[in-house]
Amino acid sequence: MYDIKRNPLGIYEKALPDSFSWKEKIQAAKAAGYDYIEISIDESEERLSRLDWTDSQIEEIREYMRQEDIVIPTMCLSGHRKYPFGSKNMETRKKAFEIMEKAILLAQKLGIRCIQLATYDVYYEESDEQTERLFLEGMKKSVEMASRAGVILAMEIMDTKFVGTILRAMHYLREIPSPYFKIYPDMGNLTQFSSDVGSELELGIAETVAIHVKETKPGVFKNVPFGEGTVPFTEIFRKLKELNYTGMFLIEMWADNTKGQSMEEAVETIRKARDFVEDKMRRAGMNPAA
Repeated sequence: MYDIKRNPLGIYEKALPDSFSWKEKIQAAKAAGYDYIEISIDESEERLSRLDWTDSQIEEIREYMRQEDIVIPTMCLSGHRKYPFGSKNMETRKKAFEIMEKAILLAQKLGIRCIQLATYDVYYEESDEQTERLFLEGMKKSVEMASRAGVILAMEIMDTKFVGTILRAMHYLREIPSPYFKIYPDMGNLTQFSSDVGSELELGIAETVAIHVKETKPGVFKNVPFGEGTVPFTEIFRKLKELNYTGMFLIEMWADNTKGQSMEEAVETIRKARDFVEDKMRRAGMNPAA
């Protein structure tokens, strides 16, 4: 188990090749020195099907975690991008609630404490007052379900203006005051939508349950290598230390699935990312390593 005297550092599942089995992904994360791994339930049929895993399939994953002494405490639930709560199509909204209910139950069984939500009212449709109202209604009902299960729902600070800042997220936190409804800021997204990331973090620190560490640059929110974007990591870590943030950090990056990777290559890729981030944390006065 990871050292609770320091901030745990995790890796996003999609940072590892799709061709890897779950056992291989967990082994790679452990070999690269990570404390945990975040599971992805995106809009693809393959990943949505995980919501229907049998108890024996779930137990197999739990056994891999025990073998490697690593945990899966968070879920990135981005399947709602395709099936959003704000859709004007009733069948789409029904699917959104079905996904939410199944995700909460899967979280319970896997020991996941926090489900990170893709905070879009709609993504492939036009947004307006009606979609925003429907989204809020969906969040209220989702938080009710999650609170009964003891699972936290956390809005990601997104790559669109809808909830691209913590200030925008606070509206929904005021509308749905609950210990089971929080936020999951993304350093990269915040950097592109706010001119004062420090003030944003200060505003939402009491509502923050985990933080994505991701590189971005203007107009580009994915697949920007660390060190090639505009995110002021050291400055952000320094602010978080000042705010006494002691929670989880999740490195968000994506593997290149157009070419094959060996276990050694995959481990080296995510280890380099960890080294980069830990260097920035040290420069900010944090203690990222045992």
